[in-house]
Order: sequence, then structure tokens, then C-alpha cells
Amino acid sequence: MTNLSVQEISSQLESENLGDRMVALANLRHVSNEDAVPLIKKVLDDESLQLRSMAVFALGVKATEECYPILVKILESDPDYGIRADAAGALGYLGDVRAFEPLSRAFYEDTDWLVRFSAAVSLGNIKDPRAHDVLIQALKSEEVVIQQAAIAALGEIKDINSVDHILRFAQSEDWLVRQRLAEALGNLPSAKTVSALKYLEKDNHSHVSEAARISLKRLEQAS
Repeated sequence: MTNLSVQEISSQLESENLGDRMVALANLRHVSNEDAVPLIKKVLDDESLQLRSMAVFALGVKATEECYPILVKILESDPDYGIRADAAGALGYLGDVRAFEPLSRAFYEDTDWLVRFSAAVSLGNIKDPRAHDVLIQALKSEEVVIQQAAIAALGEIKDINSVDHILRFAQSEDWLVRQRLAEALGNLPSAKTVSALKYLEKDNHSHVSEAARISLKRLEQAS
């Protein structure tokens, strides 16, 4: 299929047909960031939540200086929790450490678990060590997916001081939690880490045991 020109994309984004608008937005993958962002902005307030979600995600991929403040505003003020969660995720894709403050606020203040989950994931993606306190708090969440996100993020930011906090999840009934722990420990070298990984290497779930083996190998190669 022939790629649309920037002018064709701009025109099609104004179509009354949702399918046309979605195709046009998808075609922005072939357009430079500077040309894409003004077009993405045209549909940020679209009547279709699906298209808005795609547009917010696109701002995280087509990064320009304009994207960060737009995403922060959406995260802090959009009435739809799904769109706020998308904005939190897109801020993680940007990898801009300025996002630490708005993502932290979103985790503490937003009432929807999906937004808080996305904020925790993105705090790992921006790899800012200041996220320690927020992520330790996230470990206490009643939502298992938020626990998973926090464990993974602590590994992403290589937070050695978190090891004692996350080791208790080696006994979790949720195998995905144990897998996230095994993966995270591969970035957190310590004597306790090696012992925990040897324990997880014997886990009865193959994904957990394999993740533990990979992390042990990574630690051996790094030492």
C-alpha cells in the first residue's frame, strides 16, 4: 500500500469516517517527528477514544520538545482514565527525566489503578533513581499488576537498596510476580540476590526458572 503524503494525511485526519482517520494517523509512522506532531494534535480531542489513545501514544513515539508539556497536561487533567494512563505510558517512551514529578504525582493522586500502573511502569522507563520511594510504596499496592510494575521498575533503575523490599515476593502465589522479580534481580547484584535467584531457579513455573537462570548468567558475566 502506498504511503500517504503529509498533505493527504492532514486532509484524511479531518474525514468524518473514523477508519479514514485511523489509517491517516497510522501513516504518520513514515513522517518525521517535526511534521507528525502538528498532525497528531489535530485528533487529540477526537470524539473517538480509540483514536485519541492512538494519538497520545504517538506523542511518546514522535518525540519533539512540544510533546512533553502536552502529555503532562493530558495526564493531569483528562477526564478519561484510559487516556490519562496512555499519557503516563507515553511519558515513559519519551524517557525524559522531567517526567519524574508528574508521574509521581499521578501515582500518589490518581484514583484509577490503570493510571497508577502506567505511572509505575514509566518511572522505570525513565530510569530516574529518585523513583525509589514511589516504587517502594507501589510494592504495597493491593493490585498485583502494580506490584509487578514496581518490581520491574526497581530493576530498571538498578535500585540496589530495594533488594530487601522485593525479596519477599519470591513467595508470591502469582508466577508473573515471581518472574518480574527474577528479571529485576538480574540488575541488582548482591549476595542476597544470588541466593534468591538460585531459589527461583528451582521454581515450578518454567518462565520463572528460566528468568532466574538468565539473570544469574547476567550477574556472572558482569562480575
